[in-house]
Amino acid sequence: MIYNNIPKLDKAEDIIVPCRKGNLKHVSEFISIKHLDFEGEFSTYQLVYSSSGNRIYLLGIGEEKESIKISEAFRKLAFDNKKYWKKNIQVYAELLSDEEIKQAVIGIELSDYQIGQFKSEQKKEAPLEVNFISKKEVTTQISEGKSTGETINQIKALVDAPANYKTPEYLGEWATKSAKKHHYKCTVFHKDELKKQKFDAVLAVGQGSINPPVVIVTEYISKPNAKIDIGLVGKGITFDSGGLSIKPSTNLHYMKSDMGGAAVVLGVVELVAKLKLDVNLVGIVASAENAVDKNSYRPGDVINSYSGKTIEIIDTDAEGRLVLADGLSYIIKQFKPEKVIDLATLTGSVVRTLGFSAAGMFTNNQQMAKNMSDIGFKINERVWQLPLFEDFEADLHSDIADLRNFSGKPIAGAINAAKFLEAFTESHKNWMHLDIAGVAFGDSQYSKMKSASGFGVQLITNYIKSLN
Repeated sequence: MIYNNIPKLDKAEDIIVPCRKGNLKHVSEFISIKHLDFEGEFSTYQLVYSSSGNRIYLLGIGEEKESIKISEAFRKLAFDNKKYWKKNIQVYAELLSDEEIKQAVIGIELSDYQIGQFKSEQKKEAPLEVNFISKKEVTTQISEGKSTGETINQIKALVDAPANYKTPEYLGEWATKSAKKHHYKCTVFHKDELKKQKFDAVLAVGQGSINPPVVIVTEYISKPNAKIDIGLVGKGITFDSGGLSIKPSTNLHYMKSDMGGAAVVLGVVELVAKLKLDVNLVGIVASAENAVDKNSYRPGDVINSYSGKTIEIIDTDAEGRLVLADGLSYIIKQFKPEKVIDLATLTGSVVRTLGFSAAGMFTNNQQMAKNMSDIGFKINERVWQLPLFEDFEADLHSDIADLRNFSGKPIAGAINAAKFLEAFTESHKNWMHLDIAGVAFGDSQYSKMKSASGFGVQLITNYIKSLN
C-alpha cells in the first residue's frame, strides 16, 4: 500500500466517506440523495455511484465511544471491496482526529494481509494508492499507521506459519534480518551457547525435538550508556505437542500458534525501531519445540534453570512457563531493566476465565496495571487484572526440588502459572505477566480457520510511548 496526504479531493475518483452515527450532514457534499437508507452504524457501509460513475463508500464509524475500533471498520470495508479499486482510493479525512487517521491506515493495511502464504499459486496485486484528503498535515499519523500495520501483518504471518517451516532457528533468522534492516542489535544463542550459559529449562523443553532451541536477544538502544527502560520476554514454543503429557488430537494443528508471545516481542522491538522511539528496550525470546521423543523430558524429572532454582516436572505440557523462567532470569540479571513484561499464550485457564475479550494481566505494581489497562481500553486491546495472592504459593511446593511446574489442580491454572513465573523475577518490583492465550489466535471473519489476531503489538508499543 502507498499512502499520501492530499489537501484537495478529486470528485472523479472513488472515495471513502466516514460517517458518525447520527451525523450525516457532510454526505450532501458527495451525493444528492436526500433520504439515505444508511445511519452510520459502526462497520456498516453503503456504496453509491455518483453521476460521473465513481464509487462513493459511506462508511459507518458509529458513536464516539466506538472510535477505539475504527481500524476494524476500515479493515472490513477494504477487505470486502479493494478488488474493485483499480489503482487508488481516497479517504475523506477532514472530520477524523489524528488518532482516527492513524487507525484508519492500520485498518486498511491489515486488510492487505495474505493468510495463504503457503499456497502454490500466489495472488499478485499492484500496490494500491490510498490518498487521505485533509487540509491539515497528517503525514506523521499516516506513516506511523503504515509502519504499525505492516509490523502486525508480519507477526501474524509468523504465528500462522506451520511449524515445519517456523522452527526456533527460523525465528532467530527472522529477528536477525529485521535487526539488520531496522538498525537494532540481535544476538541468537544456539545450543552450545545455551549449555554454556546454563539455559537449562529451555534446553530441557527442547531436548525431544530435532529442531534445537534458541534464545533470541534483541536490543534497541536510543540512549547509549543509560539504563534499560523496559525488557520484554516472549514465549516462543514453535509447536506444542504437550510432550510426553501429550495433548488430545483435537485442534492440535493449532499449536503452531504457541509462539504468539514471542511474535509480539519481535514485532514490538521492530516497530519501536521503525518509529525511532526515545527508549532503551531489550526483547528476549526463549524458543523451543515441545516434541515427543525418546529424548523428551519426563513427568517426574527434576531440571535446573538459568536462575539456579531446580524444578520438578509434573506436566510436560506446562512447558511455556519453563522457557519464560529462563528468559525472565536472564533479562533481569544481565540487563537490569526498570520494567519487565512477559507475554505468552500460556494457559487454557485464562481463556475459560476471560474468554476471547481480554488478556489476563498479573502484576504487584498497581500503577503499571492501571496504565496498561487504560491503554488497552483506549486501543481495544484489553487486559484484565487477576490476583497474585500468596495463597497460591503452596501450589508450587515440591518435596524434591525448589518448586514444581504444575499444581495438578483443575482450578486457578492461569494464576498458578503466573505465581511460578514470579519465582524467577528476583522480586522485581515492576514485573508484569500477560497471558494472551485467548486473544492472540482464534476465530476471524477474515479466514475460514482460526488465525492470528495481531494482539499486543499496539498495546505494548503504546505502553512504551507512555513511559516518556
